[in-house]
Amino acid sequence: MKTFHLKKEDVKREWYIVDAKGKNLGRLATTIANILRGKHKPYFQPDVDCGDYIIVLNADKIAVTGKKLTDKEYKYHTNTPGGLKVRTLEWMLQNRPTEAIRLAVERMLPKNKLQKRYMKRLKVYTSDQHEHQAQNPKPIEEVAKLWKAI
Repeated sequence: MKTFHLKKEDVKREWYIVDAKGKNLGRLATTIANILRGKHKPYFQPDVDCGDYIIVLNADKIAVTGKKLTDKEYKYHTNTPGGLKVRTLEWMLQNRPTEAIRLAVERMLPKNKLQKRYMKRLKVYTSDQHEHQAQNPKPIEEVAKLWKAI
């Protein structure tokens, strides 16, 4: 029996939609990261981009447990002396809610050349409306029940 190696022409991409209202940030991000990578597919290979598209709605209404709103910090540096900037999760959800979900998912993906490709397939919106009705997205719950995460 020969070893099967997946080619990018063989990959069939689906569109999934998830409503983030009331869902935990970390559990939602792990499910999204796994679907972006394609780990739910029987022909998954870590070196081939075989994931699907994800649409996230109501990004500003996610839930977190404990004191994460005030204690979780996002740090970045402006590359100038004294340029360390620190933002809390509460600030991110008020000012840049799509960025909070995007960063949570991006940091759960492997740090390699495929990471940018995965992130291009993530679409995050703060409202119930999106511009991808033509793709007929399916609810993420039918795939996510494999992990029982969300």
